Amino acid sequence: GALIYSGKQNHFDTFCHDTRQLIPGEMFVAVRGEQSDGHDYLLDAVGRGATGLLLEARVMASLSEEMRTTLAGSGATTITVGDTRVALQDYARFILQRWHPTVIAVTGSTGKTTTKEAIAAVLSSNFATFKSWQNYNDLLGLPLSLGRLEEHHEYAVLELSCDHPGEISDLCRITHPQIGVLTNISPTQLQYFGTVEQLAVELGELLTALPEEGLAIVNGDDELIRPLMARSVAPITTFTPSTVQDVQVAWALSCVLVEASNDTHNERRVPLSSGLLGKHYVTTMLVAYYVGRQCGLKDEEIQQALARVRTLPGRLFPLPGPNFTTLLDDTHNANPASMIAGLETLKELPTGTGYRIAVLSDMLRLGDYEEEAHRIVGQKAAHCVDYLITRGEQAAFLAEAAQAAGLAAQRIIITSTHEDAARAARSIIEMPGKNLQGTDQQTKAIVLIKGSEETRMERVTEMLMAEPARAPELLVRQTPGWKQIVVMRADRPTWVEIDLSAIANNTRQIKKLVGPQVRILASLKADAYGHGAVKVARTVLHNGSSMLGVATVSEAKPLREAGIDAPILVFGYVPPWQMREAVRLGLTITLYALEAAYALSRAALALAQSVKVHVKVDTGMGRLGIRAEQVDEILALVRAIRVLPGLEMEGIFTHFAMADA
Repeated sequence: GALIYSGKQNHFDTFCHDTRQLIPGEMFVAVRGEQSDGHDYLLDAVGRGATGLLLEARVMASLSEEMRTTLAGSGATTITVGDTRVALQDYARFILQRWHPTVIAVTGSTGKTTTKEAIAAVLSSNFATFKSWQNYNDLLGLPLSLGRLEEHHEYAVLELSCDHPGEISDLCRITHPQIGVLTNISPTQLQYFGTVEQLAVELGELLTALPEEGLAIVNGDDELIRPLMARSVAPITTFTPSTVQDVQVAWALSCVLVEASNDTHNERRVPLSSGLLGKHYVTTMLVAYYVGRQCGLKDEEIQQALARVRTLPGRLFPLPGPNFTTLLDDTHNANPASMIAGLETLKELPTGTGYRIAVLSDMLRLGDYEEEAHRIVGQKAAHCVDYLITRGEQAAFLAEAAQAAGLAAQRIIITSTHEDAARAARSIIEMPGKNLQGTDQQTKAIVLIKGSEETRMERVTEMLMAEPARAPELLVRQTPGWKQIVVMRADRPTWVEIDLSAIANNTRQIKKLVGPQVRILASLKADAYGHGAVKVARTVLHNGSSMLGVATVSEAKPLREAGIDAPILVFGYVPPWQMREAVRLGLTITLYALEAAYALSRAALALAQSVKVHVKVDTGMGRLGIRAEQVDEILALVRAIRVLPGLEMEGIFTHFAMADA
């Protein structure tokens, strides 16, 4: 690199690549991304207190004279390099070699961050220990995190993650781990790896990178890990969660590690406990124990350190909710394994007579496995919850599978917005009357909230918190960058953005205007006028509408297939050959001719059902209906409907020719 301007400071607290999170005294690194370019924010970084700037030489060369003068006068030390990402990786490699801490690398499909934190907590009891910041775990985040590494650190516990083939190898070439931990392998990031077997190959690169004098600590219960063990030249320690005894899952976790001996009477029994929630965290405790032992700690020291470990925000983090409810905020991210772990924890936690409620959103980046994964989780949910609320398109598969597995339809609520999901949960929590056991005791529910990070389910948690003002300190993704609304780049020059929250608000306002005695019908013709009929239908029904309208039977069918059972009025003409299908779908039919009334009656009799009908009167539109002046014909049709078997006269309507008629 080249020093362009020597500023007031030549030592920096750490790196930052997002000006919205910049703390004064940091060096701002201008990184090119798919959505934005950090070089566009140089002045913003200086204005927020950055005392150093790292940017690319070709960008510096293209800056205007005015911009150069501004940077020179800002007092910020300015350095240029060929590529800022490469420079960060070079720095990470350099600083690890310079301070040479013992590097412990943790990877796997789930539990990486919590395992990293637990290892660091154990080692910190006796050693100066660095841990990678939050979940900064990729080729950009890990070097940024290592800006906090200092000379006195004896151990560096680093989390490694990947979203493309070759990333784990690249991270290992930078960090040169001496101890490698592989927690588990299960379907995640399959959008990028295709199959879980290919993902396993990638994660196994950590074992390949370990030196002969190093150590691999791997999950011996994981069938996908076992074949990878042959790739390690380092000794291997296996931990087996399945052999742990006396596992107790309440509002803390405890178990007994049994180490076998040739003499069964002398086997070692090591009690372990922590403040983590969920049986799946036994893996975390075992890893931390074995790392501590490898680093020379005594059992008592490890036990005391683990006892102080607590669950992290967004990872089954308990929070007070309304009406003495406990929220399990598990919104950091989601994949099938972590979803199932969350549901099992929800089932195992004591609720007394309270409900167990799961509010679940989409699991993303699973490629072709997405639908199957949601159905598997749905089957599990049916046996773990009293009520299931879903939000999102993929999560609808989850709801469908839960119902097929035995969860009653009236205990499943499908939503499309955060607000509706939160309102649905609150309505269950606040339900008057009897609880599950039929007593009058106050229900004290536990609510699990979870979804992939893109689904932003922490918003649901915030809406349900007893103290929502504490969201910034207790929830994930609370920095200004996450709070900002970002418009995604479309693949066409024109697009439409659908704001379901606005549709929900409009529906509530209309309901407020017309009052509780007036029912609202939402017209969803032509796929809700291009807005997405299924999503809009669920949204308006959750916010005050009690009936839907469509133009044709074919428009109503997808709504019924999506599980929407609200009344649906077909505004348009239904030909005789479609009458049985309309009856089967439970639709309300528009009539304006005697012949159609007779045909509909025959269809209703054939299926032994009753059909509600509305008579259409043409008041000037000139499309469908009996002309308003043809009073005798209108009365004749109404009289026929009242006597024809299978038909039930429900209403009469018109389509005004003018909006202000």
